[in-house]
Amino acid sequence: MGENAKAKDAEKGGRGEGFGFAPPGDVPIPYRRRIRDYYVALGYGAPYEWAHLAEVAFRPLAKPLSQCRVGLIVTAAPYQPDKGDQGPGAPYNAAAKFYEVYSGDTGRDHDLRNVHVAVDRDHHAQGDQGCYFPLAALRRAAAKGRIGELAPRFHGLPTNRSHRVTLGTDCPEIVARCQGDGVDAAILVPNCPVCHQSVSLAANQLEAAGIATVVLGCAKDIVEYVGVPRFLFSDFPLGNAAGRPHDPASQDITLELALKLLEGAPAERTTVQSPLRWSESAAWKQDYMNLEKLGPEEIARRRAEFDKQKAVAKAIRSMN
Repeated sequence: MGENAKAKDAEKGGRGEGFGFAPPGDVPIPYRRRIRDYYVALGYGAPYEWAHLAEVAFRPLAKPLSQCRVGLIVTAAPYQPDKGDQGPGAPYNAAAKFYEVYSGDTGRDHDLRNVHVAVDRDHHAQGDQGCYFPLAALRRAAAKGRIGELAPRFHGLPTNRSHRVTLGTDCPEIVARCQGDGVDAAILVPNCPVCHQSVSLAANQLEAAGIATVVLGCAKDIVEYVGVPRFLFSDFPLGNAAGRPHDPASQDITLELALKLLEGAPAERTTVQSPLRWSESAAWKQDYMNLEKLGPEEIARRRAEFDKQKAVAKAIRSMN
């Protein structure tokens, strides 16, 4: 029985009905397997090899969180009005991505967008950047004295499939900027599958440099496979790692869980799952890169569109 059939059967009830059990399909999405099968079906040869660290760094907080300067690292892109559609539900737009680390002033508001290649466009943040850019939630935490202060800058980490570039260029630059800001701890928020890998690698370099970290993410299998010091897992669609859209309370709860994890994790590879649910039904988990829902014509269309965007990204990189 395929994933769709199992999900439909689960919605009608089945094993465990009456015992309070979750439907069989209500488990974290296996992103690495879905992505592997999806791109093989599109004709892209050997599956991508995800980073898998043998050793994970761990740095306990050196002082109470109420005395710490906390930094924010995201993978969302600054809005570029001259680069085409970047609104909610817009298709992947390689021209609107960023390819080098950038920084922004945390003292002013920003317009960041989710333009990643494999963010969940069927169930995304619906225009509320608080779901993937928790600057407002961090300001509220600082105002309450929950953290000592917010770092003067937040930093953008590029989504890069190359382990060499991520480890040798992007992560050291993130570390240098956080050290320059005098950061004691950092919160990292990814969106797409590959940037879950990128922030995981960055977290390890930050911890090795003496900065405690926590990753807020939705791709459990990817983050845990790479290996991170602390991971707050929200079983939400990709692009919503900082809370539900248009729900500041859920965003504050998510941040508080992350802060508690910063304070209380006993060792590296500590995962805490948020108790928040995306919706009453888990049917949304069957939509992401599910080949059972795609016919040959749709697969061919997606292959052609992806090739087009890859060419755009290659051209931009060659100019950097």
